[in-house]
Amino acid sequence: MRKRKQFEDNIRKNRAVMVNWIKYARWEEETQEYQRARSVYERALDVDHRCVPIWLKYTEMEMRHKQVNHSRNLWDRAVTLMPRVSQFWYKYTYMEEMLENVAGARQVFERWMEWEPEEQAWSSYINMELRYKEIDRARSIYEKFVLVHPTVKNWIRFAKFEEKHGNIAGARGVYERAVDFFGEEYMEEGLFIGFAKFEEGQKESERARAIYKYALEKLTKEQCPDLFKSYSIFEKKFGDRRGIEDVIINKRRFKYETEIKHNPLNYDAWFDLLRLLEADGSLDDVRDTYERAIANIPLVASKKGWRRYIYLWINYALFEELEAEDVDKTREVYKGCLDVIPHKKFTFGKIWLMFAQFEIRQKNLDAARKILGTSIGKCPKPKLFKGYIDLELQMREFDRCRKIYEKFLEHDMSNCNTWMKFAELETILGDTDRARAIFNLAIQQPLLDMPEILWKAYIDFEVEEEEHERVRALYKALLQRTKHVKVWISFANYEASIDHTRKAREIFEEADRSLQLDTQKEERVLCLEAWKEFETKHGTEETQDAIKKKLPRRVKKRRKIDVEEGGEGGWEEYWDYIFPDTEANSSNLKFLQMAKAWKKQQNTEDSDSDDDEDDDDEDTAD
Repeated sequence: MRKRKQFEDNIRKNRAVMVNWIKYARWEEETQEYQRARSVYERALDVDHRCVPIWLKYTEMEMRHKQVNHSRNLWDRAVTLMPRVSQFWYKYTYMEEMLENVAGARQVFERWMEWEPEEQAWSSYINMELRYKEIDRARSIYEKFVLVHPTVKNWIRFAKFEEKHGNIAGARGVYERAVDFFGEEYMEEGLFIGFAKFEEGQKESERARAIYKYALEKLTKEQCPDLFKSYSIFEKKFGDRRGIEDVIINKRRFKYETEIKHNPLNYDAWFDLLRLLEADGSLDDVRDTYERAIANIPLVASKKGWRRYIYLWINYALFEELEAEDVDKTREVYKGCLDVIPHKKFTFGKIWLMFAQFEIRQKNLDAARKILGTSIGKCPKPKLFKGYIDLELQMREFDRCRKIYEKFLEHDMSNCNTWMKFAELETILGDTDRARAIFNLAIQQPLLDMPEILWKAYIDFEVEEEEHERVRALYKALLQRTKHVKVWISFANYEASIDHTRKAREIFEEADRSLQLDTQKEERVLCLEAWKEFETKHGTEETQDAIKKKLPRRVKKRRKIDVEEGGEGGWEEYWDYIFPDTEANSSNLKFLQMAKAWKKQQNTEDSDSDDDEDDDDEDTAD
């Protein structure tokens, strides 16, 4: 009585502390006062009917003393009040099964399934039916299970259940229902991998291949990395060479698509992907990929940054013309490319020329001319002018060529190649006067990029026409502009080529004098070497001896290295040329310098002697 009073006092002090109630009921149970223990538990439930440990201890007490009906009533009350507490249901079904009341356990599970519990509860129900060989009941439970928890994993479990119990058609039906259930919007690679492996296990390789291909077509590349691996393993086991190649192609395509997704401006990845699709892909797929590629316009405003991008357009146009054979689409591609390029900043002459050549292949000459005319109007580039001229030359439209050359020269009058090509055209047409006038106009330009080539071309033109006086006049006019040694040598060799050895020798002499005045030693040596070679071929022994006397001596000298910061740079050796005439002049000059120095020394000594005499006179006066 004293112990009971102590428990009662504790409960009165802390009614909400369930541990006191549990200890009180357990003490009553130990004293075999079961009715009092039940009373304690009931009073505790009145205080907190949602306390799970109280229900568990209460029912366990009844079960320990084999009070089945009491336990069953308690479980009914518990699951009715708290149907979401899985522990009550598990213990309730376990009790019924231990009592071999399978029907009662099944009834409890059915009541539980109405609340749509977690997956483990369904698995417990199915496992119970399988323990008693109730396959059909287990199948019906799976039917409800996959609808309550519609995940790919559960559908695959259902199919494996059918396969395990020999219902192959049923397993295939489950997979097919799962594919229809998820549809294209919620497809997952795991379902198709399981389906394909199931068919592979049934020796249905064609079915498995069809499943893999269907999944690869419907799923995006990011959704099916494991599907690629499974498909490649399958093809290596059951496929032929073509099938294995398809797997490799799909893998490469997935790789390129991933690179493009990370960096849409990676044009090398676009090229690789397009090359792969063109080798083995549908026309619409290739065209769609090209459209996706050209939509990624470079962000930089430099020609270098656009070069790879423009080649996407070029390949697109060539694909439409050569592979798809769609003329209208090819024309649209070229026009689209020209619309995208910022012609005010830079352009690509290759696109204009390819567009014009495409129109020529379509026998549309007027359109080609219009394209090239627009190109030199918007962005006059030498490449465009040359392409337009080549077109008109092929068409034998020489008047048009003249007009284009005139426009070309208006754009850039310093381009010597343009002047030369224009004159060459007139020469080919036999109009030498026009060609000569063009050359005359060209050499009068104040600024030329390569004047030496232009003068040489003009001189060669007059040489071919055998206009010797004009050639001499050109050489003289050129020598007024430049005294370069090569001009002198070329002039002299020309006179020698027409058997005017005397004039050639006079030119060499004049060149030697001019280069001597300019103190250009190396150029003078070149001139003398050429003169010596000329005399060897055309001169006499006397003239050959005379030129040999003019040849310089080659000596090694030393000079101080100049350093910008003022430090000592040391000395370096170099080769110098000493000419006979300059050597004689230098010796005379050296003699004069020595005489001047001696004279200066004498004047200094005389002034010192005069100062000494003045000092003596002053001493005497003192």
